[in-house]
Amino acid sequence: MNIPEVVFVILVRLPLKSIARFRSVCKEWKDLIDSDFFRDHFMSRHSSSSISWSIIQMQPHKLTLEIVGHHGCKTWGLARSPGSFMSFFVERAINKIQVLACTDGLVLVYLEAADDTPMYYVGNPLFQEWFRVPLPPFLSLEDLERLRLQEHFSDTRLVTKMRSGIVVSYKVVLVINHYRTQVGFVIYSSDTGKWEHQNVTCPLHHRWLGHRKSIALNGILHWFSSLISSFMVYDFYGGNVDDGCRIISFPDSGKDDLLRRFRRTFTTSEGSIVYYNEYRENENRTLRVWRLVKYTDGPEEVWQLLWEVSLVSMIELLGINYFPVAMHPLNSEIIYLWCMDKEGMVLFNLRTLAFGLHKENEADSKCMDGCVLSFNRCSEYMENKCGYFIPRFNCVPNPLLFSQYVLPRWLHRLPRPPPT
Repeated sequence: MNIPEVVFVILVRLPLKSIARFRSVCKEWKDLIDSDFFRDHFMSRHSSSSISWSIIQMQPHKLTLEIVGHHGCKTWGLARSPGSFMSFFVERAINKIQVLACTDGLVLVYLEAADDTPMYYVGNPLFQEWFRVPLPPFLSLEDLERLRLQEHFSDTRLVTKMRSGIVVSYKVVLVINHYRTQVGFVIYSSDTGKWEHQNVTCPLHHRWLGHRKSIALNGILHWFSSLISSFMVYDFYGGNVDDGCRIISFPDSGKDDLLRRFRRTFTTSEGSIVYYNEYRENENRTLRVWRLVKYTDGPEEVWQLLWEVSLVSMIELLGINYFPVAMHPLNSEIIYLWCMDKEGMVLFNLRTLAFGLHKENEADSKCMDGCVLSFNRCSEYMENKCGYFIPRFNCVPNPLLFSQYVLPRWLHRLPRPPPT
């Protein structure tokens, strides 16, 4: 490639929004930008730079998908939040549209046409690339209608396979049935362009709670069931069907269970599943944060305690009426809390104990990671959900009310199945 070194030096310093445009200047520039050499240099240079991301609500047909957005970040240089790119075009009239999952920059959408035909689309909203996933050919029209009426299509998730920061493959996972210790998955793979059926064994008898949602990370699905003190996991890329699902117990199961304040939930941060809760002991209020470090049923340490901090200073200024929302997906020092008395989002740094209050009715402002924070009907959603966290519900598992939509660190396109 006959490109001056000064061009390379300038391009690698630019945000991805600009780099994406410069791919179309000429073939030489496109080949340079698409090379592993350029990608590796860019990702190394921007490894500590902030990335645009969103907190999304997990209740279908309610308000808006993105309730908190972060934009103006160095890696992408976007002037608006990621949720604003979630536009979608279909070639036929539809009765229903529902975002089912956001994973590694890809989005899974479920639609029902005017004639009630169910449809799946997987897409990359930033590049407006969408692919209609065919329905499983081994399901009859009666099967499809039964699944639609029972809203089983809403129990569909998306897992991905990453290589060097790029999504190279994805799988659409539909929970087709579940009974006692058996779960039936129907799985579409972008590698093959085909569906397959898998029956997986779970170690304990449990009741599947599809409406509780799940989180995908590193090709693994993590979901709540009727088991109050634990959650289920299954690896759709590295797992063996004979191994079955695994049950991961929460780190406060046992003696600390009665001390916790909130119903259990989880989120992701820095590439790991994270669990947090408040504990009250001898009038002291402490926030503890754990990171899942091993997927094992054995005696090894499954969780690592990341933080144990006092909440005294925050409660003195903001009051005790709050509930946890999410961890920062790229910085495990920052947790997001919703303050009901102040009607605002609290960003709490667990290392420095500094915190800031951001309110929806105020102008967009910069937050701790340097991004611009914006809201979209967040207060309305939080007002409707605060009751899920009060103590009298501590005996039942927590539905996943929030998730994260995080843009990737590089310009990966939507993986396409092989031609048929």
